[in-house]
Amino acid sequence: MDTTGFENSYEVAVINKDILAKIRKQENGNLISVHWELKIIFYLGVSLLTTGLGIIVYKNIDTIGHQAIVAFIALLSASSFFYCYKTKAPFSFQKVEAPNQIFDYALLLGCLSFVSLIAYLQFEYTLFGNRFGLASFIPLLVLFFSAYYFDHLGILSLAITNLAAWAGITVTPTRILKDNDFNSDSIIYTGILLGILLVVASIASKKLKVKAHFEFTYSNFGTHVLFISCLAAMFNFEKTYLLWFLLLLGICAFYYIKALSEKSFYYMLLLTFYGYIGLSYVVIRLMFSLGDDIGSIYLAFLYFIASALGMIAFLISMNKKLKSS
Repeated sequence: MDTTGFENSYEVAVINKDILAKIRKQENGNLISVHWELKIIFYLGVSLLTTGLGIIVYKNIDTIGHQAIVAFIALLSASSFFYCYKTKAPFSFQKVEAPNQIFDYALLLGCLSFVSLIAYLQFEYTLFGNRFGLASFIPLLVLFFSAYYFDHLGILSLAITNLAAWAGITVTPTRILKDNDFNSDSIIYTGILLGILLVVASIASKKLKVKAHFEFTYSNFGTHVLFISCLAAMFNFEKTYLLWFLLLLGICAFYYIKALSEKSFYYMLLLTFYGYIGLSYVVIRLMFSLGDDIGSIYLAFLYFIASALGMIAFLISMNKKLKSS
């Protein structure tokens, strides 16, 4: 890299001495890691590949033939799994590194193509009839097995997403699926139970030391599902919204303790964000219950200004506390 331009910028006081020193240091041979950039590009490439294959199949379904499509997807999935099986490191309940760079993407391709295969068989041949839960349960098992057997966080994320889909389909009546109306009380309860299950799975992974590095993935999904489901319950069950708000406060307290123990600003940010939504909902409802619409609107404006400042001050204070502890 030619640093002449930076030298000239320093002479005319555009950049200071510290910045110029850092630029010279980089020029002297320090390498810049592009590891994560390359991984993102590869993952994006696999996703685009599977998407492109799906588009090609959709546009040429009449000329290719259903049997040929099924055979191709099955062969692609089987080949990917076979490659991963032959090249994987020995199984361990601890973290196992991928044997090479191709391994992760081959496994991702195998899992995505398998899910596509099951979906295609169900859509075209109604392989499982009206048992939509079974059509998502089989990929669910394969994805969880693959995530643990081959030690892959990306596949674990797919498995958890599939678990949420399976749980939602299982408790949802067929009529609601056909009408695309998912405003169902059972889905809210299912979301809360699923969130608790994922949080328990994260704790168990860490305590039992069974793929302990999966703990954050479970916890991350569980946290969002639990908070969102609790907020949905507040909005949906108007007569008991205060009880759900108390539950929300309990969840916030749990994650407050977790954030302090793990020194995690991420969890502190989440509990603040979701807790603020719940608190604002309660405050606004109480304001408008007074009956004076104009006065309530003014009070609401004042509340949002004051509460926004308070939330920022709280996060700054907590960030300092976590760094100093």
